[in-house]
Amino acid sequence: MPNIALYRKYRPSGFDEVIGQEHVVQTIQNAVADGAIAHAYLFAGPRGTGKTTIARLVAKAANCLHPVKGAPCGKCQNCIDISEGRAMDIVEIDAASNRGIDEIRELKEAIRSTPLALKYKVYIIDEAHQLTKEAFNALLKTLEEPPAHALFILATTSADKMPATILSRVQRFDFKKFSLEQIVQKLTAIIKAEKAKADNEALRLIAHAAQGGLRDAESMLAQVLAHSQGVVTEKAVHSVLGIAGLQQVCDVVDALAKQDAKEAIVRLNTFKNEGGNIEELFASLIDYLRKMMLLKVDPKLSDVIMPELTKEQLSRMMAQSEKFKQEDLARMLETFIEAEDAMRKTSIRILPIELALLKLFAK
Repeated sequence: MPNIALYRKYRPSGFDEVIGQEHVVQTIQNAVADGAIAHAYLFAGPRGTGKTTIARLVAKAANCLHPVKGAPCGKCQNCIDISEGRAMDIVEIDAASNRGIDEIRELKEAIRSTPLALKYKVYIIDEAHQLTKEAFNALLKTLEEPPAHALFILATTSADKMPATILSRVQRFDFKKFSLEQIVQKLTAIIKAEKAKADNEALRLIAHAAQGGLRDAESMLAQVLAHSQGVVTEKAVHSVLGIAGLQQVCDVVDALAKQDAKEAIVRLNTFKNEGGNIEELFASLIDYLRKMMLLKVDPKLSDVIMPELTKEQLSRMMAQSEKFKQEDLARMLETFIEAEDAMRKTSIRILPIELALLKLFAK
């Protein structure tokens, strides 16, 4: 099976296909339906949460010849041209590589002219926080007195780096990370569409590793599909992505419960030698210990801090937590966080973990 960009192939083509950002979609649909589209929007949120995708859908909805309750029809010539990337009036700018004042000056000059075919000229500026101070000042003047045919959509992963003068002239929407269940739902739909096969636990493993980023999850799935002949199993995910499974984390935790530094070190090195990502396993271990500690504070926190775990996995975690005192878990976490920081300062990534284990269980 070829390694295809699944996040592009299965990118939503309409508002009804968007998951996880319903608060954004509904507000914008209402604005389009009421003819009250703002001249500038700011989409802020983590990477891979759909900011650029929804920006393109807004461009489509604003220019659709026959919108349906504020949503693009997907059938008119304008919708088709935008979907196929042929619309000259839709301009996407990557501020990470086009961040200077010259690029913004060119934009100011171009925006004065009327659209070639559409109702609105739409400028989508990705990673907008990376614009220079001079570029922001030039953009500010355009935002203060925008032409009636202009629509700006700024996307950023760092809204705190955006100047207050810009923030005061845009309508802001904050994008949320996707829940594990939302990501699994989308991956399951992709597997079905690709006529592939996947274990549910394998998809949950990918979803958990993506940390709320749907695009990252789709990219990971594409990697596994390309190397596993269309069958996604936990073993394939571990092998291709080097992701630590819950079983591997639990095995290390069992060694910690026995205060057996040797066994923990052997398990960590075995994982590394088999091609696993030791940084990823250590991060998963820290996260697991944190959840165990919070469970000891109040078992009712489980629904909030670990929704990705099945009932069986939660039961195992609770059983393991009984082998530790709360203060012991806190001490381990403090030691491991120091080790995680030290990992960035050495070429032997596993060494700080080994030293931390020897320090914790020194006789």
